[in-house]
Amino acid sequence: METESGKKQHHFVLVHGVCHGAWCWYKVATLLSSAGHRVTALDMAACGASPGRAEEVPSFEEYSRPLLAAVAGLAPEEKAVLVGHSFGGLSLALAMEQCPDRVAVVVFVSALMPAAGKPMAFVFEQLSQEEQPADRYMDCKFETSVAGDPQHPVETFRFGPQYLKQRLYQLSPPEDLTLAMAMVRPSQRFRDDTTMNGNVLTAERYGAVRRVCVVARDDASVPAGFRGRMASLNPGTEVRGLQGADHMPMFSKPRELSELLMEIADKYI
Repeated sequence: METESGKKQHHFVLVHGVCHGAWCWYKVATLLSSAGHRVTALDMAACGASPGRAEEVPSFEEYSRPLLAAVAGLAPEEKAVLVGHSFGGLSLALAMEQCPDRVAVVVFVSALMPAAGKPMAFVFEQLSQEEQPADRYMDCKFETSVAGDPQHPVETFRFGPQYLKQRLYQLSPPEDLTLAMAMVRPSQRFRDDTTMNGNVLTAERYGAVRRVCVVARDDASVPAGFRGRMASLNPGTEVRGLQGADHMPMFSKPRELSELLMEIADKYI
């Protein structure tokens, strides 16, 4: 299909990062929709407006189920553009492995990008080897719950207001920081999850899907160059940069990000 301007119409599926929800895409979703594209912004399990509590999500695959179901449910002839932010890159990887034929191109926006043939948790191992500030987590909150199996307590994580302000949203409009402070929810990071620690990503499926890594040049949440180094472990990855963007380019540079997503979609489809 084509948009009113005569350009190809694409279907963008947007996946948020940890503690966030579909709400964080409101600016980008509006810009893409206004340009004539189809947009699906998803809440992962126990995130955003999704019911339930973070500690009740039994696995990373179940956390990612809304995305996996959306991709598997596409029409046979349809291929979507998957866009994932931050922790959402890991959910993208799982969808790429399970349904590579339903994906036209994947865009990792300030996102974790695992490597084929290695556990997804490998990205956390690499990040832990980077030089980190002494106050790495600042006022972020960690809690342990034994609501399910007392033998296997579940750790949840939530961004603190100062962490949001200084590490994630430092270049974003203040009203969007206010929104985030009201909307972020606790989430699991699934560090001990079976899927996260198994070699589930293959070169034949995950590795064969075309991908682009969008690096926010002023991302204060990770050491400079980390995302580019992760992209280098995936041969064929195109790396694009966004100047003046913090960790949340959907807020700090929404128009530039939207234009870049449309450019990428036109290039690869």
